[in-house]
Amino acid sequence: MKLIVNGQERDLGDADPQMPLLWALRDMLGLTGTKYGCGVAQCGACTVHLDGMAVRACQIRIGDVAGDITTIEGLGTPADPHPVQAAWIEEQVAQCGYCQSGQIMSAAALLALNDDPTDEDIDRAMSANLCRCATYPRIRAAIRRAALGMGGV
Repeated sequence: MKLIVNGQERDLGDADPQMPLLWALRDMLGLTGTKYGCGVAQCGACTVHLDGMAVRACQIRIGDVAGDITTIEGLGTPADPHPVQAAWIEEQVAQCGYCQSGQIMSAAALLALNDDPTDEDIDRAMSANLCRCATYPRIRAAIRRAALGMGGV
């Protein structure tokens, strides 16, 4: 079985097609930026992009993947961060940091579709991503900052 992950074809060998994408990413490919949170697609810690759309990797079976996967590792680099990653740093969003890769992936998907989101748009797009540290005001500020950097707002 093969998947396109972060722009590269990756061979998963004879992996069980029923395996959740999250486990393939973390355990087979060593991409540990995508986190396990709840396992039932309710917290958003495992958010990745499938053809640019934010999806929960804990609930997608690798046999059902038909498209390109982007993880937090493929979104940007330390030398060239995605505008959302740069805004996250500038706004000092993270406290514990556990949910942040999922938050960033959801925010990047939102801004790819809407570069001038209202607060309601942000709330709707981010409502399925939970942050126990409650940095929601900083998350919104970072999304607004990233939107400015991407030509929106």
